Formats: sequence, structure tokens, C-alpha cells
Amino acid sequence: MKQKLLLIPIALLTGMSYATAQVSHSHNHTPDHNHDKKEVDHNHEGHVHTENCSHNHPPKKQTGHVHTENCSHDHDHDHDHEAESELGTATVSVKRKGVYKDWRSTEKVDMITSSELLRCACCNLGESFQTNASVDVSYSDAATGAKQIKLLGLAGTYVQMLTESLPNFRNVAQPYGLSYVPGAWMENISISKGTATVKNGYEAVTGQINVEYLKPTAADASPLSVNIFGNLDNKYELNVASMHKLGEHWSTGILAHGEKGFKMHDNNKDGFSDMPQVEQFNFMNRWHYKGHDRNFQIGFKALGEDRQSGQLAKAVKPGEERYQIGVATDRYEAYAKGAFAINHEQNSNLAFTLSGSWHHHDATYGHKAYDVKQTSGYGSLMYESDFGAHHNLSTGLNFVYDAFSRKTDLNGTGALTNSKNHETVGGAYAQYTYKLNDDFTAMGGVRVDHSNLHGTFVTPRAHIKWSPSFFAHFRLSAGKGYRTTHILDENNFLLAGSRKMMIADDIDTQEEAWNFGASGQFKIPVDEKILNIDVEYYYTDFVKQVVCDMDNDAHAVQFYNLDGDSYSHVVQAEATYELFPRFNLTAAYRHTISKTTYRNIGTVDKPLTSKYKALLTMGYETKGKNKWQFDLTSHLNGGGRMPNAYTKADGTRSWDERYDAFYQLSAQITKNIGKWAIYVGGENLTNYKQKNAIISANNPWSNEFDPTMVYGPMHGCKFYAGVRFKL
Repeated sequence: MKQKLLLIPIALLTGMSYATAQVSHSHNHTPDHNHDKKEVDHNHEGHVHTENCSHNHPPKKQTGHVHTENCSHDHDHDHDHEAESELGTATVSVKRKGVYKDWRSTEKVDMITSSELLRCACCNLGESFQTNASVDVSYSDAATGAKQIKLLGLAGTYVQMLTESLPNFRNVAQPYGLSYVPGAWMENISISKGTATVKNGYEAVTGQINVEYLKPTAADASPLSVNIFGNLDNKYELNVASMHKLGEHWSTGILAHGEKGFKMHDNNKDGFSDMPQVEQFNFMNRWHYKGHDRNFQIGFKALGEDRQSGQLAKAVKPGEERYQIGVATDRYEAYAKGAFAINHEQNSNLAFTLSGSWHHHDATYGHKAYDVKQTSGYGSLMYESDFGAHHNLSTGLNFVYDAFSRKTDLNGTGALTNSKNHETVGGAYAQYTYKLNDDFTAMGGVRVDHSNLHGTFVTPRAHIKWSPSFFAHFRLSAGKGYRTTHILDENNFLLAGSRKMMIADDIDTQEEAWNFGASGQFKIPVDEKILNIDVEYYYTDFVKQVVCDMDNDAHAVQFYNLDGDSYSHVVQAEATYELFPRFNLTAAYRHTISKTTYRNIGTVDKPLTSKYKALLTMGYETKGKNKWQFDLTSHLNGGGRMPNAYTKADGTRSWDERYDAFYQLSAQITKNIGKWAIYVGGENLTNYKQKNAIISANNPWSNEFDPTMVYGPMHGCKFYAGVRFKL
């Protein structure tokens, strides 16, 4: 694997110089309008650069510009910026913000910028939501290191994950995909809650999360930036980014990442590693072409990862077999995008995207084996145009292909079972946007898709935004989402325990759900500053669902189709205020009701789902170029229900009926010195650790061994330090 990756830079530098295709979207939240002569994209860090994309916002005219972008987002943006415009040019000055709400967006969108990611040790995508109240990231189990996102009270499988507006990290890649995106690579992350635009497909049930990588086309692109990270658990990382403009039209960027854990740790003294020992190499190369009326982009990404976990050697008694977990991953991605301006007066443009990935996941869990290869392809063609001053129409075609080849031993007998299957989905959509004025926007879309497995299905979605004043913004949304569940692929980490995976013979693997949302955003002047308040409510109701049942049998995981109700209600309030110059304060509270009907049990709370979450973040910066930065983040995670337990031979319960609320605190100090930045910090400073996260850890070969009862952190306080450099 490592030898393969070493050949990648050579191949790219010799072969991709012939590439002539490129499109870019410098952030995932840009207005979709074409202006007259030049393409303009507003970077959230205070710069203007050119990009090419197609969205479905109402048209905005800017003299002398063309704005065509090849991405799929339905929102324009209010960055709280001051803008100066001249004939044929544009200058935008934007105050750098870590997190901001897209006040003018038709959709409800939260943006996490690179400056916010620097406030904590976000070494990868899974660690990038520590300061966000909407997204929870937790371990799926206590043995493999697999992580999952939770949004609107539901698992991350109901969130459509995108990288630069391309569907990614699906199915086999889903359990460990959050570790495949290095934190230092990310320009920003956008979180679109609730039903999303129909442009990106039908899979978003609770929302979309889109990651934008660093781009050589950005005005502040650096020829060299380096980040070195290490912690006291003997984990070390190196990130290198190099962006170069190769003339008037061409630019290229190289991103490289390496990490290695040198030691397994067992802080809770249960004989098992608290975190897997991971070795990862990650490489990406991208090429951009910018022309007068067309933009193109092509890119390639390769990843190799080995993770080892299980029993520590010293915990195994003489004569006993050591329980070990090993997961080896090889992943390759390639994409091409293009966008063409057709009619400047009508902001008409045509855009296409193509992407493909090959993912090999080879895992052993004790005596069990799961070896699967997934080949995926995605293509889209989109046309967008304005009709008059108030009307915008976007139409397009999509195609998705997924093929799986497996060799599995689910019972640890030593006999491998071979299986193959594939799914092809072709679809078409149309989306109409009406903008009466800056105060009112209505957007409605519908798409029709046909699957070789599930036949034809229809996805309607609608959004309304009303802004009666600069200080108040209201939104309503409604829509449907679908997804095909690949049960074994998405849940193969469950093989790390002794629970049997029992799948109903007649199961329908297509899930279907409605999502409804309402939100209000308010800007309230307080003491010559603005108090930002955000209040929102979302309701998700499943029509069809594959139920993951861990309650009926404490020694099995049962998968079957929903026969009853499954829904979630989420209410969240958030306030942000600059208490005094350069001291920013954010407070948020979220309450969740998430219930599902389980066979023989009834409609009860989903297990391992906290009832509430409270978040408080504080950040302070000193004046001057060589400034100090102090950041503090605290979480109060509410309690919740555990799956039904069993009674052990000694008459005690295998685990408690419920878990209690727990508090976590993280802090970081950064010193900027010219082109350098030095940072130190600590995670989980309260040193809270879940007790007995692994059931029967002393006997992993028994039918009582279960690492899936995870609701909190397995490791205690962790300290880290790092250095950043940027030319």
C-alpha cells in the first residue's frame, strides 16, 4: 500500500499535465447566479476569486461579471461584509468568521470555516464539530474506532455526505469515512439541516454536510503550508499543502497527510485498547483551468490506512488466544467538473460532474472476516437560467452506480462466503425559484429516479424564506428523502462483538422519510453590537425504515422493516455575541425526542441517544499581528436509554438501564509569530470516561462480549501540541 502511494505524485506530475478539465467551488455555499463578463466567487476569508458553479438562487445582477459555479447549493450569502464595486471589477472585504449563519440563503445553512477548525484539535472531519451544537460525533463501538455522525437525533447514515458537492463516503466507507478527510485540508464545512435541494440527489433525510478542500484558485492560496501535530498518546500527524498558479488560466494544488499511532493505550484498565493504533497516508492532487466563459477541474485522491486494535498483549493470560482487530483500507477517487456560460443576460449556464471511487475494506474481528470491494460512479448534467427578474429554473440529470464484491465469514468458522450485488439509479429533476424581492423567496423542486432494485420513486422538496426586516429571517422547509440500506457494509463494525447479525429474509432495504423544518434567525442590537439568535425545529417521520434492533435480544442485532412509528423531534436555540472586543461567546441548547417501534417492545426512545445537549464556547484574541488566541469549549451531554440488558450468572445486570448526563471541557492556546503558529491544548479536561464500555472485556471469545454499548468517551484527558507554518 505504501509503495503504491509513493508512486502517485510521480504519476500525477507526468500524466495530469495533459488534463484540460476543471471546475471549482471555493466554498459550498455560494450564490448561483451568472454575472456578465467575469466569474466571481466570494471567499469567506475576505477575498474574491473566480469559480464556476450552478445553484438555484434567485438571480442577482452585478455589472461586468459572470458567476457560474459547478456545484449544487441553493443559497446566496450574507457574510456581514462591506463591498465596493467598480465597473468591471469587484472588491469584497469580509471579516473573518469562524462560524456564521447564511442569513440570505433560501436553505438553512451553517458554515464552519477554516478559522473555526483551528480553534480545536480537529485532526480529521470526525473531530471538526466540537464547537457545533447541531452535529454530534460519537464512537460506534469501543473496539474498532469507527465513528458516526448524529444529526436531528438520527444516525449519520441519514445525512448525505458530500465533498465539493459530490456524494462521497457512502456504504462501505461510511463507518470509518470521518477519518479520511484531514482537518488541515479543509477550507470549510457547510451543514444544511432538514430537507435539501433536489440537485444533489434523493438521499438527504436529515440534511447534507459538504466539505470543501483547499484550492489553488483562492486569492490567499499558499505555495506551502505545513501542520505538525502530536499528543501524549504517541499519535503524530504531518500535513503539507502546496498551491501554485501556472499562468493566467492554469493552477494546481497538492495535499498530503500522514499519521501514525505508536502505542496502544488502556487508561480504563479493561485489557483492551481505548483507541485503535492507526497508520494513514493520504494524498490529493487537483488541477484547475479558468477561462473567460468556461471553467474546468480534474482531481485525484488516494488513501491507505491500517488500524489495529483489540486486547493488549499484557492482558492475555498464558495459554489464551489474544483477541485482535485489524482493518486495512485502500481507497482511490477521481473526479472531473466543467461549467460553461451560455447566455450572460439570462445567467444561463451548463455544468457537468463526473466522479468515481474504488474502495477496498479488508477487516478481521477476532475469527470473523469481512473483505469487501466497492466500485462507485456518479455523473450529473445541469442547466440553469433566469427568466426575468424574479424567476430561476434549474434542470438536470443524475446517475449513480454502486457495485459490491464480498468475501465474508460472519461466524468465525473459517469458511468464506462470496457474494456480489449492484445498484444503478438514474434520475432527472427540475427546480424552480421565485424571488419577489430581497424579502421573500420560494423554491420548489421534484426529482424522479429509477433504481434497478427498487423501481421508480419521486422526491418532492420545497423551501420558503421570508425576511420582513434586516433583523429577522424566517424559513419553512418540507420534503422527502430515500436511501438504500446496505446492512452488512454499513454495520460491519458490529462484527467486533459477539452479537449475531440477524437480517430478515423478506427485508426491503429502501428507506423513505419526510422531513419538516421551521426556523427563525434574529439580529438584535445590544450595546452597539449584534446579538445573533437562531431558533429552529425539525420533525422527521419515517414511512419505511430498516430497524436496527438491539433490544429484543441482548446477544444479537436484528434488522427488519418498520411496523409502527419512527420519528424524531428536535428543538434548538443558539445565541452568539461579542461580549467585548475580540471576545466571542456562543451558547446553545438542543432537545431531542427520537422514538422507534421495536417488535415485542413497542414505541420507545432510541437507545444511546442523548435527550439534550448544551454547548458553550468562548474565544478571545489579542491585538496585533503576533497575537495570542484563547479558546474554550464545554459540552453538557444529556442522559439517555440503554438497550435492554440481560442478567448475568451472578444475578447482576450486564449494564445499566440508563446512562447519566456528563460534562466535557476542551481548551486551546495559540501563539502567532509571523508565518508561524504554535498551539497547545487539552481534550476532555474533566477526565470523564465511560465505565465498562466493553462488556465482558476479560472474556472476548464468549457470547457476552459486547463493545457496542457506547454513549460517552473511552479515553480520559488528552494533551496535544502542534506547529503551523504558511508562506
